[in-house]
Amino acid sequence: MSRIVVLGGTGYAGGHIVQEAAARGHQVLAASRTAPASLPDGAEHRVLDLGGEDYADALAALVEGADVVIATSSPRGDLAGQGVLRARYAALADAARQAGARLGVIGGAGSLHVAEGGPKLVDTPEFPEAFADEARELDAVLDDLRDRGDELDWFFLSPAAGFGAFAPGERTGDYRVGDDVLLADEDGQSFISGADLAIAVVDEIERPAHHRARFTVAS
Repeated sequence: MSRIVVLGGTGYAGGHIVQEAAARGHQVLAASRTAPASLPDGAEHRVLDLGGEDYADALAALVEGADVVIATSSPRGDLAGQGVLRARYAALADAARQAGARLGVIGGAGSLHVAEGGPKLVDTPEFPEAFADEARELDAVLDDLRDRGDELDWFFLSPAAGFGAFAPGERTGDYRVGDDVLLADEDGQSFISGADLAIAVVDEIERPAHHRARFTVAS
């Protein structure tokens, strides 16, 4: 059993990860600005405001004693703007290293390449301009992790392009794994449900296969 901290643990991705990890018997701490109406057995909640000035100290206290920290926050609201979430995640990475915890970041699909050697999804004409800044912020987070020269063990998971509360899908228990190239089916569709993404995350926690690397998952 691992002690898992999920940053953004009441959001779409984070909530699914909390549910899956608790169901498998892990000790889970969900952190977010507001408390959820309910939590699964084995999970607890702590209020955390990443927009506050003392975020570095708050993150250090949050991850103390954790085996794994999963970050699922998005660069929106108080965390919008170039470099804002990036700074928070840099502080989180430092805190995880200090605590001896493994760090997992759930990023977007925008930084994935559409084909081997091809452009990133965010740089294609089809990518929605309204989400381009978010995609580039998370891409910068990935760059920062890759540039770290310390002993922090991290992974960065980019979901399929069709991932989000707008298309929740169903739990199938199956998923495909790739690296830096967007995964799509024979019809060109790239999708994974919230529940199946959570399965992939907890599988990675229980059976680590990606160290200091990005990977992607899709149905």
